Amino acid sequence: MAYYDFLSFIFGPLINASPLFAVVVISLIFSFLNLVITKYTTNQTEMKRIKEQMDGYRKDVKELRKDPSKSAEMQKKMLDMNKLTLEQMKYSMKPLIITTIPIIFLLIPWMNSVLAYESIKPQQEFSVTVFFEKNANGMVNISVGEGMAVIDDKTKNIENSKSTWSLKGDEGEHVLEFVYGGENQQKSVLITSTEKYIEPAKKANSAIKSIQIDYKPKKILNLFGWKLGWLGSYVVFSLVFAMALRKVMKVY
Repeated sequence: MAYYDFLSFIFGPLINASPLFAVVVISLIFSFLNLVITKYTTNQTEMKRIKEQMDGYRKDVKELRKDPSKSAEMQKKMLDMNKLTLEQMKYSMKPLIITTIPIIFLLIPWMNSVLAYESIKPQQEFSVTVFFEKNANGMVNISVGEGMAVIDDKTKNIENSKSTWSLKGDEGEHVLEFVYGGENQQKSVLITSTEKYIEPAKKANSAIKSIQIDYKPKKILNLFGWKLGWLGSYVVFSLVFAMALRKVMKVY
């Protein structure tokens, strides 16, 4: 797709240099753009008024909680807060639609296509698994082209409706062919020193149900022992940048 190529052209060098840095930069850019759109598509005077009123109500509710005799007054304050929340949502809907649709349908699919998995490096061992229909049995054969080597047997028994092979190869795109009961299915795999890969799975409507390249999931951020992939990392950085930039840009 054209926009995939455009995003890869812009951010590809960053991803190859450092996936973590690429996610940080992408999060910063889109957080900034989201706030710019929010600022200029909403009535900031009204948004500021609502925020200040809600802050005041929160303080009042906190104090009223200390006195059980004022529960009715507290409930009224909370009802007023709910009304303000609905009003705030009404003002926020337009920028939310403008900013969310491109992220969900353009940015996230592209990031998933380049940051979800570790690429397979030249001569690095990897595995491919073929999944069959239930109760399938017999033998299945794998055929590979020049520059690709099958480490174990090319012909495998089907066990638990699947068969797995270990392979390695030279840099480039290779086609793997699987033969079972007169049926032929192919799956491409990319071996590269850059941060690229081909879609891991291919589905089929036959005795062979799918072919899966067993890529290793890419971990972008180690957050106190909690290892996050690209999506978790993007969410964390976006929240941090949004909170910081919102104050600097005075967006309510």
